[in-house]
Formats: sequence, structure tokens, C-alpha cells
Amino acid sequence: MSVNNKEKAKSAANKPAIMGEDVDLTKFTREAAPLKYQTDPSKLSVATKKKMLEAGVMLDNPDQRTGTFIQIDNTPVHSSVKQEGVEVMPVSQAIQKYDWLGDYYWKAVNVDTDKYTASVELGQNDGYFIRTTPGTKTDFPVQACLYLSKAKLAQNVHNIIIAEENSELHIITGCTTALGNEPGMHLGVSEFYIKKGAKITFTMIHGWNPEFAVRPRTAAIIEDNGLFLSNYVLMKPVKTIQMNPIARCNGENATARFNSVLVSTPGSNMDVGSRVYLNGKGSRTEIISRAITTGGYITARGYIEGNAPEVKGHLECRGLLLENKGAIHAIPELKGTLPGIDLYHEAAVGKIAEEEVEYLMARGLTREEATATIVRGFLRVDIEGLPQMLNEELKRAIKDSEKDLM
Repeated sequence: MSVNNKEKAKSAANKPAIMGEDVDLTKFTREAAPLKYQTDPSKLSVATKKKMLEAGVMLDNPDQRTGTFIQIDNTPVHSSVKQEGVEVMPVSQAIQKYDWLGDYYWKAVNVDTDKYTASVELGQNDGYFIRTTPGTKTDFPVQACLYLSKAKLAQNVHNIIIAEENSELHIITGCTTALGNEPGMHLGVSEFYIKKGAKITFTMIHGWNPEFAVRPRTAAIIEDNGLFLSNYVLMKPVKTIQMNPIARCNGENATARFNSVLVSTPGSNMDVGSRVYLNGKGSRTEIISRAITTGGYITARGYIEGNAPEVKGHLECRGLLLENKGAIHAIPELKGTLPGIDLYHEAAVGKIAEEEVEYLMARGLTREEATATIVRGFLRVDIEGLPQMLNEELKRAIKDSEKDLM
């Protein structure tokens, strides 16, 4: 957006991430042909809509959505909104509409974080701009779909989300692909700004393929009495994913909650975690993850840093190994920089206890049914403050993937 950002990006073009597996970007193209705008997204192909529905995006029943954004490859092909006080549009359009957007662009995420953020800035990119005006509360979730249809494409996405003072915004983002076992890459930068007394509930469902590389870069800045609630579900095969979203609770009594459900299949390498900086007096956070491997590798990270009085933080990571292959590496970290803070963590990695299986089998279940029941209970995460509709969407996404898991 600015010359300064371009120069910073150029200097970081070969800078690898500080953690996780490195991906060779030269194996992917940045260029994709522009696509036709869809006034009515329900006219997309049945196969496309099915893949989007699996990721939580409903195009045939839009009455349960406040707004819709769809990007295929690097082209926004649809954006619409049905509620006053809510804005949904491509970031490229928002930049032209609002001069002040420059005050938010690359302010939560640094453009020179690594070569992946640099690639988003330097390559062909767009993304969604979603905003609620002061005091507005969304009737239904806004849905956004980031869809990749071209093989060997690096899909570059830069999203800006703003909840103005005392507003409430619910978002479901589904990221998926039309490709079977063809390689592709998703590079997604998302910047969240939660103003005083505002609330953002963000639910992301990923559905990629076994040859996909995924590198999201996300950060949220939360002001006084603001709330950022992030839910992440990845239960489909993916080759490599590395994400470590950051929340900065800068305001008094600001709150950030992260919940994730991860399943790693054979051949998958996942490095997923969350970082929260409690910088405002009385701010608090909760990071909860459930990780299952059926043969893949998971690094489950969590980091909480307390930098202000009366802050509280809880970090919980539980891992379950269903096969004798693969591994889960839990890395919980706590850092306190002054007295009067309250931070703690729990971490556990293991297998299903045989006595639990035998207990259920003694009550008439087969071994497979007993195992499925235990796994289903393990994946159930009770999320405080999650609206009922989003809670049902989350349960549906997990349930739809259980048959593949078992």
C-alpha cells in the first residue's frame, strides 16, 4: 500500500519463519487469471458449493448469514451484506473508499515478519474488509470463503477486520480448495482491531488437501473491555501448516480466547499455536487446544505473557495418539514480568486408555464404536461466550469430519 511497506517486504523476501518447516515459494506461481464476478453466488457449480459448505460457507441458504465474501484464487468474485452498520467488501475496494485504512494496514502484522508476509505484499493479492460501525451487533454471522482452484498457485490474501466501539461481529471463514492431490499454497494475513467494548467471534474452518502448504499470519489488537474469541478447526489432510496468531490485550479488562481442534493424518506436519500478550490491567486470556494424530506430526504451541497488574491466563493443551506413528509435541510457555499476575498451564499427551474402551464395550459397544465415542468426547470443547449458531456450526464441522478420522 505504501512505498515503505514495499521496501520492507523486499528486504524480507527471503526471510524464513522463526519456527516451523520452510516452504520453497519458487515452486508456486503468484499469478492467476482474473475471474468473473458472481452477482448470485448460489449459481456457482454444485461441486464448488459442496466444498464451500464443508468449510461452513452456505450459498444456497444465505438467510442465516449477515454478509458473504468469496475469493477464488486471487480474485474476489462476490461480496454482499444485508444489515445496516455492517460492511463487507474486497480490501482493494476499501482502500479506495477509505483514506484512513492506511492507519490499519500492516499495523497488527508486520509486513517484514518473514518471507510469507513479504510475498503477500509483493504479489498479486486481495482479501476481505469486514467492519461493524459503533454499536452495531450482527444478527447472523458474516461468512467468507477463500477458495483455491488453480494448481501450484500461491493464493495471497490480506484481510482487515474492524469492530468499532461497543459493536459485535461474528465471522465464519472457510478456507478450502477444488484441487484433489495437486499442490497449492495459501498465504493469509489477517489483522483484527477490536475497539473499546467491542467483540469479535471468529471461527475458521480449514479443508485443504494432502499436498497443500498453508501459512496464515494473524494478529489482533484489543482495547478496553474488548473481546476476541477465535475458534480454529482443521480435521482434513494438509501437507504442512504453520500458524501462530497473536493477540495483544492492550486495553484494561481486554480478553482473548483461542480454541483449536486439530487432526494430523499420515504425511501431515502441523505447527500451530497462539500467543497472547496481556498488556492492559485486568486483561485475561484462555488458550485451549485439542490435538489428535493418526500418523502425522503436530507441534502444539501456546505462549502467554503477563505485563500488567491483575492479569490472568490459562493455557491447556491435550494430545491424543490414535496410532503408533506420528507424534505430538506440546510446548506451553508462560512469562510474567511483574508481581500480581496469575498464569498457569496444563499439558497432556497420551493414547486412549484400554480400560475406557473395555468399559464401553462391556455396555454393548463394539471396539470401533467405543473408540469413536471416546474421540468424540475428547474433541468436544466447551467455549464460553460462543453464540449458539456458531456453536452449532462448530459441532457440525467436527461431526462431518469424524467419519474420515475413524
